[in-house]
Amino acid sequence: MLVLLGPAPLVAQTDVHALAAKVDQRYDHMRTLEARFTETYSGAGINRTESGTLLMKKPGRMRWDYDQPRPKLFLTDGHTAWFYVPGEKQVRRTPVKQLDDLRSPLRYLLGKTKLEKELDGLSLAPDQKPLNPGDVVLRGIPKGMGDRIEQTLLEVTPDGLIARIVVEERGGSVTEFRFLQQKENVEIPDGQFRFTPPPGTEVVAGTELVQ
Repeated sequence: MLVLLGPAPLVAQTDVHALAAKVDQRYDHMRTLEARFTETYSGAGINRTESGTLLMKKPGRMRWDYDQPRPKLFLTDGHTAWFYVPGEKQVRRTPVKQLDDLRSPLRYLLGKTKLEKELDGLSLAPDQKPLNPGDVVLRGIPKGMGDRIEQTLLEVTPDGLIARIVVEERGGSVTEFRFLQQKENVEIPDGQFRFTPPPGTEVVAGTELVQ
C-alpha cells in the first residue's frame, strides 16, 4: 500500500543552529527597532496585562514606555538601567551588568553576541504551538539566570524576527512579551535613551528593578 504523506512540519525541517544564525543575521543588520509590545504576567494569584512602545538602538540601548494601564518607564543607555513611575518620589538605578530583570533576554539583540551564547541549552520546542502559522518556537535559559528561570521560549518568524518571548520562572510565574508593528532602522534620537531624575526624586540602587 502506498501512503502519501504531506509536507513535514516546519519545525521538523528546521535546524536550531541555522535558525539561531538567521536570527543573529537579522539583528546584526538592525541599527534600531521600534515596536508596540504587550506584557502579561501571571503568578502568585496575580494576573496583569500592560502595553506600550519599545525602542531599541545599538549599542546596548533600549527604552520601554508603558502607557497602559498606567505610565512607567524602563530604560537602559548601555551602561545603566533605570525604572521610573511618573509621579513617584523614587527612581531605581542599577548597572546593566548587574541587572536581574526579565526583559534581559532582549539584551543580546543590542550587541554582537550570538543567540546560542546568550541562551543555554538552546533547542527547538516542537511541543509549543506558535501564535502565528509558520513561526518556530525555541527554548533555552538565559545565561546566568538558571537559578531563577525554568525556561525561556522565543517565537521566531520565518525571516528571523522575534515575535514573542515567554519567561517561565521556577516559582511558577509566567511573563510573556508580544511584539507588534515592528519597524526596523527608523531614526531614533540618542536622547531617548538618557534619563535625568526629576528634581526631588530619590535615586535607589539595586540589582532588581521591581515593577
